[in-house]
Amino acid sequence: MKISRDGFRALAAGAASLLFALSISAPVSSQTAPPIRVRTDLVDIYASVLDASGQPVIDLTRDDFRISENGVPQQIARFEAQTARPLDLALMIDTSASEYSDLRFEAQAADSFIARVIRPGDSLGFFEFDEDVTQIGPFTGDVRQLQANVRRMEPGAGTSLFDAVVLGSKALARLPEGRRRAIIIVTDAGETTSVSKFEDARRAAIASGALLYSIIVNPVQNENGRNTGGEHALITITDSTGGAIFYLTDVRQISGMFTRIGRELRTQYLIGYYPSPSPPPGSDRHVLLTVKGNYTVHYKKEYFAAAARE
Repeated sequence: MKISRDGFRALAAGAASLLFALSISAPVSSQTAPPIRVRTDLVDIYASVLDASGQPVIDLTRDDFRISENGVPQQIARFEAQTARPLDLALMIDTSASEYSDLRFEAQAADSFIARVIRPGDSLGFFEFDEDVTQIGPFTGDVRQLQANVRRMEPGAGTSLFDAVVLGSKALARLPEGRRRAIIIVTDAGETTSVSKFEDARRAAIASGALLYSIIVNPVQNENGRNTGGEHALITITDSTGGAIFYLTDVRQISGMFTRIGRELRTQYLIGYYPSPSPPPGSDRHVLLTVKGNYTVHYKKEYFAAAARE
C-alpha cells in the first residue's frame, strides 16, 4: 500500500504529538537516585612469615594478623593464605668491573632460579647494570628466552646502583595492576656512577609496590676499605619495601639465596584493608603488621596514598 506525501506528513505529526503527550504524562521523581560509590582505596600488603630457622610459616589464619596505619588499627578486609596471584619480577645483576670474576657463578644461579620460580602467568625482566642500566629483552614468562638473556651479560666499569633501583621500579610500575611485584638485585653494593640520588631510588621503589630483595656479594667482613654508601641505602630501601637483604661471603652461596627468595615469594599471605581515616592524597603512609608467635615478618612498611584526581 502506498502512502501519499500528505498522508506521510500527517502520520509524522501524529507520532510527534503522541510522544509529547507521553513525555508530559510520565511521572517525574522529585528525588535523584543516590550515586553508586565503590571504594577503590584498598591497600594490599604481601607478607612472608618465617620461623626461627628461616622456613616459611604457611598455616596462619586471618585472626593471627594485626595491622595498623600511622598508629591507627585497621580492619582486615581481604585475606589470602599462600596467594597464587601472578608475579612480576625484575632481576638485576651488577656487571661492574668489581663483579667481573663472579659473573659466571651469578649467571648460572640466575639461570636455575628462573627455571624454578617462573610459572604460567608470571613475567620476569632481566637487567644488567654497570655505569649504565640495560634491560635485556622485555618482561616475559618464556623461561628459555630469559635464560638466553642472562647469557648476554657483558662486564662494564662503574656501578649505577641507585639508577638500577629507579629504572627497575619504574619498569614494574608500568605493568598491569593486581599482580605481585618484586625486585631482586645482586651486587657488591658499591655506588659510583648513578645520576639518581638515594631518595629518588627509595621513592621509586616504594611507589612501584615491589618487594626489594638485595643480595650483597662481598667477601670483606668489615666496612674498612669498601664502599658502603650503596649498602646502607639498600638496607633502608629493603626495609621499607618489605623484602629482605642477604650477605654472601662467597658467590657460590648465591644459588641457596635464590632458592630462599623463591620459596618466600611462593608462600606469601595477602592482607588487604581500607585505610580509616582516609589518608591525605599523596601522603607517605607507614604500616605495622604483626603476627601471633615468635616469627619474622617481611612486608611493605610504607606506601604513598593515591594522588587526588583532577
